[in-house]
Amino acid sequence: MKQLLTVFFILPLICIAQDNFNKELDSILSKEDAKIFIKSNKSIKGKIIVFNKEKHKTQLAEDLFKLSKGGKKVVNTEYNNTYYKILDKKKIPHNRVSYVFFDGKKMTASEINSKRVKIMALYKNGYKFKDMAKLYSMDINASRGGDSGWFEDGKMHTDFENAVKYHSTEDIFTLDINELNWHYVILKTHDAKKIEEITVLRFSETKV
Repeated sequence: MKQLLTVFFILPLICIAQDNFNKELDSILSKEDAKIFIKSNKSIKGKIIVFNKEKHKTQLAEDLFKLSKGGKKVVNTEYNNTYYKILDKKKIPHNRVSYVFFDGKKMTASEINSKRVKIMALYKNGYKFKDMAKLYSMDINASRGGDSGWFEDGKMHTDFENAVKYHSTEDIFTLDINELNWHYVILKTHDAKKIEEITVLRFSETKV
């Protein structure tokens, strides 16, 4: 009988606490609100993350993209409840190219120009750009054929982004950013397009 009374006493408290928690979660309407929430609730290990529809192909990402702004999803496991709330949802212009990078601090201008002339000539004669990027590029993405992946404004140097926007898809061209000693052969591989991104608040509660 005593145990039953204890259950009746605890259950309303749990419901009240859960209701207060849901109200607090509903009150989070922006990234700034989420930052305050995370700072005020350090035990939940909250984090603000961005999902990009081209880059994130998991089932979780697919489920989150189906939600509207303000939408919520809870993933329950044996030990945790992980909450996701959509803070923002928008389509952002992205560009994509492949490039060969030369570091002017490690090569002379003559050596760089000679290699660039060779690369452009070989490409126009049918050689695959990705193979030449793997062979010549001094950038970390040489292993994937110089592919930049989809990038939004502000992720690359301004001169790089402006040059890409100026050229048409399938154009091959050179670019020099002299103040940084960066030198490129760039192949514009894709038309610009808008890609959907969602900003998400994620945090977990440990089950008692």
